[in-house]
Amino acid sequence: MSRPAVLPGDPPGGRRAMAVWGIGVSVYFVAVIFRTSLGVAGLDAADRFHVNASALSTFSILQLLVYAGMQIPVGLLVDRLGTKKVLTLGVVLFTAGQLGFAFSPSYGTALASRALLGCGDAMTFISVLRLGTRWFPARRGPLVAQLAGLAGMAGNLVSTLVLARLLHGVGWTAAFAGSALAGVVVLVLLLLFLKDHPEGQEPEPFPHRGAAYVRRQIAASWREPGTRLGLWVHFTTQFPAMVFLLLWGLPFLVEAQGLSRATAGELLTLVVLSNMVVGLVYGQVVARHHEARLPLALGTVGVTALLWAATLAYPGEHAPMWLLIVLCVVLGSCGPASMLGFDFARPANPPERQGTASGITNMGGFVASMTTLLAVGVLLDATDENYSVAFSSVFVLQALGVTQILRLRGRAARRERERLVASRVETVHVPA
Repeated sequence: MSRPAVLPGDPPGGRRAMAVWGIGVSVYFVAVIFRTSLGVAGLDAADRFHVNASALSTFSILQLLVYAGMQIPVGLLVDRLGTKKVLTLGVVLFTAGQLGFAFSPSYGTALASRALLGCGDAMTFISVLRLGTRWFPARRGPLVAQLAGLAGMAGNLVSTLVLARLLHGVGWTAAFAGSALAGVVVLVLLLLFLKDHPEGQEPEPFPHRGAAYVRRQIAASWREPGTRLGLWVHFTTQFPAMVFLLLWGLPFLVEAQGLSRATAGELLTLVVLSNMVVGLVYGQVVARHHEARLPLALGTVGVTALLWAATLAYPGEHAPMWLLIVLCVVLGSCGPASMLGFDFARPANPPERQGTASGITNMGGFVASMTTLLAVGVLLDATDENYSVAFSSVFVLQALGVTQILRLRGRAARRERERLVASRVETVHVPA
């Protein structure tokens, strides 16, 4: 099984597909800028709202809690309403959240703004994945998904480089309010030019019957071992880099490793650049060799655990710069590895369940990230800011995830082979 089968009725792809899909990706790009903006403003937020580590972590935890909790509802909405309507609502919500965060006078209103941002952000990635399946052939799925992730990392890069400088140049309110204008721009593009699918590729009507439909979609997706395997792959691979970039990387590098803010920012940028390069490599490898998905995912988890252990257990007062650089390069592979989870869920579900299955999968990494953000904040407060103890929580979640991956991999592989054989039989019987 070297690559996905060519299915009957595959979308043609081409320049038009790239243009339409590019609009959807631009929405996700802006959403990630807003999502990760707190990562470069964590210390400023602590000073602005006069909060400790646990309260600071609550910003990101609440944002991710809303994001994770919205994944299945958003998947259902995408399957039912289509991409354009869901993306439009998402842009309105995350732009309002970013604008509200700019003008928040208190910790409580800032929390509410981040929750609103998380709700809008939750509507973007699943919609972009669905857009890719509607506009590109199935064999392009792994590469298209990795390219979408690459756009997200580009948004993270903008947040790290541009927003950080704006924050320290023009101040909190101007930086966050100014960045919110990007949401207005992508909203206009979305409304004017985005289409759910190519002409002649309309999905077959599917009955929607309230709660019964919801239960049916979720149950059918969850019964597929590939969906559950995708969730656990996403769970196990994404969160180390997410936690590092979203909140705790900058404080760890500055307070625990004694680096300047400028040097810490450069290392965060290195994580993002590594992610972009590795994403292209992983996408090409999986598009050509579908069986490489699991080795890549497990290999990424193993190397990440090894580098974190070496960094946290280093006997000196601070880890050497070369080790921090290698750690950041390896953390850059976590995002692309998490995208492999969708490559297990996608072939396990028919088109009418793609949104729901993607939502279930996408919950994994964000639940793990939310859990780790909370654990790190609580452990920092409990141990007088001992980062080695706090970040050791990473290993607990990795062990849990690997156990589940190994448990499900056999069943998922057998089921995928069965579906592949069935699709080939269907292709043979499609009239010319």
